[in-house]
Amino acid sequence: MKQKAKVPCVVFTGGGTGGHIYPGLAVADELRKLAEENGRTLTVYWIGSTGGLDKKIVKNAVTPGGLHSADRFFGIPSGKLRRYFSFKNVTDLFKIAAGCIGSFFLLVRFKPVFLFSKGGFVSVPPCLAARLLHIPVFTHECDFTPGLATRINSRFASKILVSYAETRSFFAAKYQDRITVTGNPVRPVFYQADGAKGRSFLAVPEQHEKPVLLVLGGSTGALQINTLVRESLSWLCERFIVIHQTGAGKQLPADDPVVSAYVSDGSYRPYPFIYGEMPDVIAGSDIVMSRAGANSLWECAVLGKPMLLIPLCGSGTRGDQIDNAEFFEKKHAAVVLKGRDAAAGNLRKALSSFTDRTVRASCAAAAKAAVGERRPAEIIARLLYTDLTGGTL
Repeated sequence: MKQKAKVPCVVFTGGGTGGHIYPGLAVADELRKLAEENGRTLTVYWIGSTGGLDKKIVKNAVTPGGLHSADRFFGIPSGKLRRYFSFKNVTDLFKIAAGCIGSFFLLVRFKPVFLFSKGGFVSVPPCLAARLLHIPVFTHECDFTPGLATRINSRFASKILVSYAETRSFFAAKYQDRITVTGNPVRPVFYQADGAKGRSFLAVPEQHEKPVLLVLGGSTGALQINTLVRESLSWLCERFIVIHQTGAGKQLPADDPVVSAYVSDGSYRPYPFIYGEMPDVIAGSDIVMSRAGANSLWECAVLGKPMLLIPLCGSGTRGDQIDNAEFFEKKHAAVVLKGRDAAAGNLRKALSSFTDRTVRASCAAAAKAAVGERRPAEIIARLLYTDLTGGTL
């Protein structure tokens, strides 16, 4: 029996949040699939942060075929360069230095074909170490505007991959010939999502007279969004079935008689967190109200969902969510409430238009058109597979 040819490993890096990990795992899954289709064995390692949920997310991730997305996870110290004065900027320099040393020795040990970075500050030391070792670096930016980590990693990258054509303009002329527009990788499970399963999980009849409004604030919830829901709960529940992912420990008070009444009649359904059912839940919803993280937007757009977006604003953010949200607003796929506009009265006004099926259908079509028919994870995997190795991986 002919054995599959062994190949050098590939290394993925990124972390700090799921937004820097899940899209990378989607690419790793597609790369594994492509290698298998060509009769090759592929070893995938992931370098992430020793802190946070990086290791748990990577270790629990499996391909649609049931294989582990990454064969092993390796943690390194991770620091951050803040845009404001903080003593942590000093102490984190030591963490970054330690991360560089750790990454260097890991890459010497692995001898990977390439390093693929999905971003976050944990990705900077591996990208620097790869450059010093003459290992090709591919870096991907999911947001409309590149973050500081991507700007740094671009100095070391053979290829810079971006989600939007407009993002090219944020890079200097010397980088333009390295840039490829790929879109933002979305996990395969979202392309296979089943709205009927989502409605069954939520116990919502398929032909319910009120549209389903899914409210998301990220994996940990969002106080601003939770407050807006509380302030407009009666108005919302008269017009929608409200599915609300509140964040753990951030539920609306169950002893509040208004909350209790709408929970009892099924109009308001709070969940601290929705786990593996989320793709089906989004597919089974009629409107999504959420923050404007790049990955969530693409997941909703792939499923053709009208969106009411409340991007994270203020000194704690570089404004990337505003840029992401405005892109989809300009494509007529979303309504955006930002800053002081994110008030209860404006929320009700914006959602009033979504009670019209025609408006929802128009936004749904615009959302799908904004992200296109091609699957970015497949595009990136083929680029990694053929551009670098000529199809011999």
